[in-house]
Amino acid sequence: MTISIWRYSHLALAVSSFIFLALASVTGIILAFNAVDEKIPSYSVQGFNHIKLSESIPALKKVYPEITSLSVNEKNFVILQGFNENGDAVEAYIHPLTGKILGTPQKQTQFIQWVTELHRSLFLHATGRFFIGLTAFLLTLISLSGIILVIKRQQGVRRFFTKVIKENFAQYYHVTLGRLSLIPILIIALTGTYLSLVRFGIFPEKKISHNITINEEVAGKAKAPSDIAIFKQVSLSEIKTIEFPFVDDPEEYYTLKMKDREIVVDQFTGEKISEVKYPFTTLLANLSLNLHTGRTNILWAIILAIAAFNILFFIYSGFAITFKRTSGKIKNKYKAAESEFILLAGSENGSTLGFARAIHQQLLAAGHSSYLTELNNYAVFAKAKHLIIFTSTYGTGDAPANARRLMQLVKKHPQNHKIQTSVVGFGSVAYENFCGFAYQVQELFDAESWSEPFLDIHNVNDKSAEQFALWIQAWSKKAHIPLTASPALFNRKPSGLQAMVITQKTLVANTCNIFTVTLRLKGRIKFSSGDLLAIYPANDNRERFYSIGKINNDIQLIVKLHTNGLGSDYLYQLTAGTTIYARVIPNASFHFPVKAPAVAMIANGTGIAPFLGMIAQNKKTDCYLYVGLRTPYSLAAEHQHVIAENIQQGKLKNYHVAYSQTGNKEYVYTLVANDAAFFAQLLSSGGVIMLCGSLSMQKDVLKVLEIIAADKTSKTLDFYKEKRQVLTDCY
Repeated sequence: MTISIWRYSHLALAVSSFIFLALASVTGIILAFNAVDEKIPSYSVQGFNHIKLSESIPALKKVYPEITSLSVNEKNFVILQGFNENGDAVEAYIHPLTGKILGTPQKQTQFIQWVTELHRSLFLHATGRFFIGLTAFLLTLISLSGIILVIKRQQGVRRFFTKVIKENFAQYYHVTLGRLSLIPILIIALTGTYLSLVRFGIFPEKKISHNITINEEVAGKAKAPSDIAIFKQVSLSEIKTIEFPFVDDPEEYYTLKMKDREIVVDQFTGEKISEVKYPFTTLLANLSLNLHTGRTNILWAIILAIAAFNILFFIYSGFAITFKRTSGKIKNKYKAAESEFILLAGSENGSTLGFARAIHQQLLAAGHSSYLTELNNYAVFAKAKHLIIFTSTYGTGDAPANARRLMQLVKKHPQNHKIQTSVVGFGSVAYENFCGFAYQVQELFDAESWSEPFLDIHNVNDKSAEQFALWIQAWSKKAHIPLTASPALFNRKPSGLQAMVITQKTLVANTCNIFTVTLRLKGRIKFSSGDLLAIYPANDNRERFYSIGKINNDIQLIVKLHTNGLGSDYLYQLTAGTTIYARVIPNASFHFPVKAPAVAMIANGTGIAPFLGMIAQNKKTDCYLYVGLRTPYSLAAEHQHVIAENIQQGKLKNYHVAYSQTGNKEYVYTLVANDAAFFAQLLSSGGVIMLCGSLSMQKDVLKVLEIIAADKTSKTLDFYKEKRQVLTDCY
């Protein structure tokens, strides 16, 4: 709930200001590059920061007998106004020690003046300045809400700059670039807000006034600038403008306008007549203007331009993320409190939600009040008559991500009247604990006094539209509500698949039934070892996932051929040159950790596939491979050759293998236990452990690692998981 509040606040602020933000960003980019352009060519001189007024003014007086003013702009260019020996008026960039003219100040072009006015006020004068100031303030709030969202996404302040899991292009770069440009954007927003407040008199600038007493008795010749004490102390770098006395008259004096104060100096005595420091608001306004425009530093101006570019990208990516989220978002015509039919879905990747949505839409079309939401949103449903749960199972009987709070919520929020309940489980009989979580949900509701079972639990294997249709028929008949049960309604294959051509496929050579498939993408799609390939063997909504090994920019799969296996049999029948349509699913949480000092890879069976790709691409990380196989023949000769070659090339430090059906009949977790000291040192030194293979292997290995962590590192395994030092991708 909390993250939703911040997410909607972030979105609302962005929506309300994106037009003005886009205009301000585009014009800001132009003005930032103009600030860079104005610094090139450079009229600054070497050693500028060390030149005293007592050195510069006498030298300039020799070349320019009459000087009206001497200015130093934000770029440290010295501008002189006065007359030369011939009496000609001069306004130029000069060398402060020789008087040599370096260049002529140029007025801003009409285009830059136009862009500046658009940036400041949208050509609407005070009204436009108000909207621009409000936009800057909203950008501040957007930045702050974005910071909070990143903190919550990364699970804490300490993990703010840790690796971002890449779900899609817009999401990944919205977060990544947002973190990198956070400080510049906040500075742009805060300084823009403050300058607007100053402009409207919220922080009025105090006018500088000097209390000067003129000594009329002073006479004689004006003191030489080289002899004036304060000129010996003040450097040109501290000056903004020096106004020179016009004639030798006591009422004429030097006025030094510095960066933090103004000083009036008597031209005859060289003494300070008056000194007034600028108020804090003036200093803050000057600092804000410098930071907001980048006029003082080329590098900062470039950073501001990049930040403005990023704001434009955030506008695009933010709306892309929102569109993607809302396009698959559950839409409800009725509120939960007024609906008779409550449909709760538990889904890891969205497929189960699709089945639930189809029923939800049919109920609405039939004129019934139906409400669909995720299992984590379970609450008290005041008018509910039917509660239908559609849920998949994750792992070996665990709840999917959006259903993990269900058990606690049911105990916390008992219904206040009788409700008829139905549970539909989705899973695969290939797993030992088929629809395990669905059975847990059924037991949970059976124990509640308000729950009245409407139908026995119904399980759907492998997203079978036919099996789901059987449940629809049974439920529809008993509820006396006609629903369409045609399997075609649920058998739609996902769109947006990519074409891939089979370049190589090996044959099974022994009883282990292992073969390799190599595919080449026809389009430009980025992928990495550890990503997943989803195939659709029956040309319907049923999908099979395989872990990818990236070898020479091709996708390599290592597959075990199962009797009547939908996915494996389909892949095995393919021949070189055949084109299939599948999709690559980014799995950034299981990519090779290139910054880790060492990586230990643990696999069993075909789980070795992504590791072979990672090792092949490894450049400098110490890698160790632990593999559990049934027999030496479980790993193809070609893969054994690749492992040996990687060891020879230094890409793989060591290789350990356990055989469960020959020799000592060991499992891979035995190898881990034998090398307990090594794994303890690996974790303590910031190394990473990666697991890929079966869930049973993962369970056994993690038990061993828990013992190692507790006994030899004084930390829990959860501690290392939090630091992303233990990564798993098991099935």
